[in-house]
Amino acid sequence: MTLSKLDQAALAAGIAVEFINAKGEPESISDDTKRALLAVMETPEGKAPPLPPVQVFTPGRQRHLLPQGKGEFRWQLQSEQGKAFSGIIQGGESLALPPRLPQGYHLFTLYQGRKQWQTRIIIAPRRCYLPQPLEQGEKRWGVLVQLYTLRSDRNWGIGDFGDLQQMVTHIAANGGDFVGLNPLHALYPAQPQYASPYSPTSRRWLNALYIDIHQVAAFEQSQEAQRWWQLAKTRKALQKARDSEWVDYNAVATLKITALRFAWQACNPDADFQQFVVEGGDHLRYQAAFDGILAERAADHPDEWGWQNWPESWRNAHLPEVQQWCAEHEEEIQFWSWLQWLAQQQFAACWQRSQQLGMAVGLYRDLAVGVAQHSAETWQDPQLYKLGASVGAPPDRLGPLGQNWALPPLDPHVMRARGYQPFIDLLRANMRDCGALRIDHVMALLRLWWIPYGEGAEKGAYVSYPVEELMAILALESQRHRCMVIGEDLGTVPPIIVRMMRSYGIFSWKVLFFEQGRDGRYRQPTAYPRQSIASASTHDLPTLSGFWQAGDLALGEQLGIYRGSVLQSLQQQRDTQKQALLDALQQAGAMPARDAKPAQKQPMTPKLNLAMHRFLAQTESALLGLQPEDWLGMTSPVNVPGTVDEYPNWRRKLDVTLEAMFADKAVKQVLKAVSKGRKEG
Repeated sequence: MTLSKLDQAALAAGIAVEFINAKGEPESISDDTKRALLAVMETPEGKAPPLPPVQVFTPGRQRHLLPQGKGEFRWQLQSEQGKAFSGIIQGGESLALPPRLPQGYHLFTLYQGRKQWQTRIIIAPRRCYLPQPLEQGEKRWGVLVQLYTLRSDRNWGIGDFGDLQQMVTHIAANGGDFVGLNPLHALYPAQPQYASPYSPTSRRWLNALYIDIHQVAAFEQSQEAQRWWQLAKTRKALQKARDSEWVDYNAVATLKITALRFAWQACNPDADFQQFVVEGGDHLRYQAAFDGILAERAADHPDEWGWQNWPESWRNAHLPEVQQWCAEHEEEIQFWSWLQWLAQQQFAACWQRSQQLGMAVGLYRDLAVGVAQHSAETWQDPQLYKLGASVGAPPDRLGPLGQNWALPPLDPHVMRARGYQPFIDLLRANMRDCGALRIDHVMALLRLWWIPYGEGAEKGAYVSYPVEELMAILALESQRHRCMVIGEDLGTVPPIIVRMMRSYGIFSWKVLFFEQGRDGRYRQPTAYPRQSIASASTHDLPTLSGFWQAGDLALGEQLGIYRGSVLQSLQQQRDTQKQALLDALQQAGAMPARDAKPAQKQPMTPKLNLAMHRFLAQTESALLGLQPEDWLGMTSPVNVPGTVDEYPNWRRKLDVTLEAMFADKAVKQVLKAVSKGRKEG
């Protein structure tokens, strides 16, 4: 079949001209979509250089370069360790790299006359890092926490890094090995109502609202701060935020930013902070400038979100008016940079605590798919993020219109032209101070569904990413940071991703609700793969109690998500699932046969909850992640996919404080059973 010039251009740019739809049938991409996406991308133009901008080598692959062109070239190789190699080569000849070139990032330069070309050479390991206990076949468990949901007797209405330290201590004391976290990415302290951790302003910096104010020495030492703190008005506002059923982000931000500004006035920044600023470079400076400008504008324009509504001369960090603002507001930039330093210091202390307690994994962080459309990241690097497109998912049975996540994609051509430095920086920022990194929607390393901006999700197309090179870099940074990798691979997963995750040592995610065979039976614990993390649920799914009582279906009906025959079909499916799950619990010995009742007559009791946790504890998965919501029998979800204003997503707190939860007899019984089950397995 002869391809049109448009199709040839699309394929060369990595745009798929067809895909397999939800019915399992090939479906062609429209010419309009191809043209729109080609217009968005920065595909290489002009004469190709003798070598590509980056070459990645993994074990088993010959380390040869093949410069294109004619005539003689001089070459020089500067290793990451500072060792230099050089020589002469003819165009078209193969050049073997030095045999003992170590893993890492090396710079290769070609010279011909006055011209020179640089190629980054990346030598990567075979697999990602694996903690020794897991390598030796041990099975560990931990808790999966949405940090903002934590209540305590001391926080300011939102879970914070002080609570995280407390959680780490409690989990270790009960035999657990890690605390898994939602994305901690920077959000919008001046407009805190935009609270989704999966639509951040930056994935390289932290959410300042997680700072524990009582750990800030300058706040405790400032007389002015303490006078404000003792005011009846302050204490009343704090108690209201603490007692609220939902996280009141506006109230929390008002209290915390006020407290931190008092602290900053009394602060004498030390050398550690100054070094942090130097290391953060322009990226930290523009993040802080963005926060400062947003705070300034939000006072007069509270409904204005992001930079798209700013005056045109302010819509890029490098424009003259922005540079002038930065020069005139150095103190404000220092303040917001200081908040990042505080957050980093406090999070690092949580990691250090986990290591003092002997946890093999300790903390795991979560890397979101992207950043919001008009975020600090897109403001300071519009070449890397393609604002003319958004990522999402094609139409399927549950979402006939598809999904649009309102996240601009990273341009794979720009990433490659930069030697993958943006990807490397992202991994380094998120692998520090933790033992595992969860990559949300790990399929994004292979392909993403790009949608021309302003169009519906059905008008998108898959764009490919250099998956082998990205996974090799992932393995290299994983080994360097001693940070294992978990891939969120739920939903439709291309077979190549399954194979590559297995090959690179990336852990798969196994959710109890989804572990059913074609016959409808739930898989027994022995059928779970060792290279995986098992869990009962996720933040996008119902809790165990919500699942058993079909609270998610009732809520979906209330919110208008499920109607008529769809709701009836889902309810029938749930009844069948519940009976299948009950049968699986009994078959595994997690629930005694004498307690057997038909699922329709079996209410959600502490005994059934304990049986579900026993079942999960028996799984062969090397890791098991449990949710405190399930220990407490909570039914309301944290997030309802497909809703924005219909449900207060990312705001629901735990029912009780940390202190009360770990003193609860039923919770203690669950944790004791889980710890015992993991050791016996």
